[in-house]
Amino acid sequence: MKTILFNAADDDGFPGRLDAALDLARHFDAHLTLLHAMPYEAAATVDFHGAAFAALVPVWREEAAKLRERTLADLGNEGVSWNWVESAGPVALALLRESSLNDLVVVSARDASAAEGTPSFTAGELALTASSPVLVLPESCTRFDPAAPALVAWDGSAEASHALRAAVPFLKSATAVYLATVKEDERRAKAHDLPPVNGADYLSRHGISCEMVELECSDGDVAKTLRDAAEVRKAGLLVMGAYGRTRLTERIFGGATRRMLCDVTIPLLMTH
Repeated sequence: MKTILFNAADDDGFPGRLDAALDLARHFDAHLTLLHAMPYEAAATVDFHGAAFAALVPVWREEAAKLRERTLADLGNEGVSWNWVESAGPVALALLRESSLNDLVVVSARDASAAEGTPSFTAGELALTASSPVLVLPESCTRFDPAAPALVAWDGSAEASHALRAAVPFLKSATAVYLATVKEDERRAKAHDLPPVNGADYLSRHGISCEMVELECSDGDVAKTLRDAAEVRKAGLLVMGAYGRTRLTERIFGGATRRMLCDVTIPLLMTH
């Protein structure tokens, strides 16, 4: 993992997320690209004559310049290779365009304009469409510890398999790895899903040992079951496949994916 793309969104949690991204860049000796997207589309969608749009553009540019100046001053002594990219338009689209030659995308668990408890559209859309995995950081995140235990959600599906493969660089550094399967109605199991031992065998070929864990899901909330299991094991990373289905006009996250993104308590690595 040598290239990391970071969403430089100017909010209260930005300094902490930046520190976490720098932890990752130092650990993997990776280059960090900071992308700041200016939301030009926000005014255009409600102002057909462009008056408000024209008035806000200089404001956005000034705010972007201030953020860049503050960030570059902080990066001066970090010892990390980096570059800054400016983009206009929706954040998810800007990150998706830039992600093609990046090994990891790092975003916040909450979109800047979204209400509390709302799943991040940016994180979900990238997890479902980007070719690289997405690391979703909690709002309160200030550091990332690569040596912390990691919990991998495993149901044998293609999505879980892709997430497991993407997580290998992280899992090699973790002091403990838990391959967690949530017990659900056996009638919902798919014939092509792989058993837990297949995931463990795959990790062993990469020199990673893991403990296979079976979790009870008495309340039917898979996301909460996984979060609780990660907390009990003091995990610093939760790995999960991103599930979704596409309709004609919108992308709908799968139930567990949506609930997981509504309450991100530890760094969450996702890919489709």
